Amino acid sequence: MSFSGKYEAEHEENYDSFVKRIGLSADLTEKGRNAKVVTEVVQNGDEFTWSQIYPGGKIMTNKFVIGKESEMETMGGKKFKATVKMEGGKVVADFPNYHHTAEIAEGKLVEISTVADVTYKRISKRLA
Repeated sequence: MSFSGKYEAEHEENYDSFVKRIGLSADLTEKGRNAKVVTEVVQNGDEFTWSQIYPGGKIMTNKFVIGKESEMETMGGKKFKATVKMEGGKVVADFPNYHHTAEIAEGKLVEISTVADVTYKRISKRLA
């Protein structure tokens, strides 16, 4: 299934606990709380451009190829290298201090990030 599309966050679980655990600043935590983040994904085979557009115009874009090391950026703006994988239809990546998966389920983008015993879940509805 293709991930290509534009999605808007409609439901989140454990945001505050997660961002506190990964060390996101209080300012960034507040800006992100209840934000209607729009995720735009362009997939061309194993190549992805994955952008998150935050209220106020901040855009974070990660470009990667499944199975190849790519430079990525965290929610807090930290750059790192990771090899993104595809496992059972899910995009899987290990960020510096958390594990992230994304999948399309019932037409929605479901993203799950886990650090230690805290799991953050964001469900986004398809806009286009």
